[in-house]
Amino acid sequence: MHTKAVYRSAQALSDVGFHVLRFNFRGVGTSTGSFGGGASEEEAVEAALEWIVRDQPGLRALVGGFSFGSQVGLRVGLRDPRAKGLLALGLPLSMGDFSFLAGVAKPLLVVQGEHDEFGSGDEVAGFVGGLDLPITLVRIPGSDHCFHDHFGELQDAVREYFLDGPGATAFPVP
Repeated sequence: MHTKAVYRSAQALSDVGFHVLRFNFRGVGTSTGSFGGGASEEEAVEAALEWIVRDQPGLRALVGGFSFGSQVGLRVGLRDPRAKGLLALGLPLSMGDFSFLAGVAKPLLVVQGEHDEFGSGDEVAGFVGGLDLPITLVRIPGSDHCFHDHFGELQDAVREYFLDGPGATAFPVP
């Protein structure tokens, strides 16, 4: 939640009109509990989504995450009809099976560091390109998994996608 990539992307989303909810999974930072192998983390995302849309029927929700959180968020966002779009920062291809993305029909923005240790820009481009789906990949030259020294480029990618790219259609600014 307090990683700079998450914080800066949340700022960019707020800049373009989103209300943003950030949280840590159990056992991360000062949150209590322990890692649940993915299942309890998916439950946490589902609960957060339920909470944020409960009093706002018709809300066009965006579900996103960073690193492992992107994998969890994508799984939940793909199956939940309230999620109208998806965001993945630092997709960790080497840490799991992402074949579930083959059925994505929702707009998805993937922002990837060119030198990401868990999935380079080339690796993610090859994977995403093979899916032939509504996925926009923005590669950040010189960046690692955490986007160190490239936070401005990360923010620009998020802002541009939702102001002038496919995200502008899925989430029109009122």
